[in-house]
Amino acid sequence: MNFASSPLPHTEPPHDCPLCLRLVAFREELRAEHPDWWNAPVPAFGDSDAWLCVIGLAPGKHGANRTGRPFTGDFAGDLLFATLAKFGLLTGSYAGTPDDGVGLTGAIICNSVKCLPPANKPVPAEIHACRPFLASQVAALPNARVFIALGQIAHQSAVKVLGGRLPKCRFGHLAEHRMPDGRMLIDSYHCSRYNQNTGRLTAEMFEAVFARAMELRL
Repeated sequence: MNFASSPLPHTEPPHDCPLCLRLVAFREELRAEHPDWWNAPVPAFGDSDAWLCVIGLAPGKHGANRTGRPFTGDFAGDLLFATLAKFGLLTGSYAGTPDDGVGLTGAIICNSVKCLPPANKPVPAEIHACRPFLASQVAALPNARVFIALGQIAHQSAVKVLGGRLPKCRFGHLAEHRMPDGRMLIDSYHCSRYNQNTGRLTAEMFEAVFARAMELRL
């Protein structure tokens, strides 16, 4: 399996990042169980000249933690990459593997938490410990003017990184927040299997977020 490289290598944590003891222990457990998986902090993926930055929660166990590329190889990624393709932000044909040859044009995907958390639920200390990496990545994207936060945790991290204030920026699907420097943040329910299967998020609802991002770009 060919693992993806980061478009922003100087902003990434080390392969054996030691900051969160719980996540380190889980990583070592999975390395022993699945030695052919990525099992490390997952790097950003996309265009370093992106105007749009999609901020996710954390790697999925059988998705990014396995493949080494955000949202690649799991149910959530199927909808995300299909939507990116629909809006002309994807090159190539997504096949759910890091060697499928796809790329992003005008867009980049980052995560609030770089390592897989048990039960897909990072604790506040882990979110806080990883936020400097997200901040470094946002700072390294000079052309990014529109941001999409997938879920509440991504929303909170994005607001703080972009210089906003959480009491004034309440999370809600399709909610828009203008940051102090004029950059725009749009919220979306996360494209997780649970949200899709329960109908909390439909493909049409998700596409509406990206349609609005395209409008804000103009």
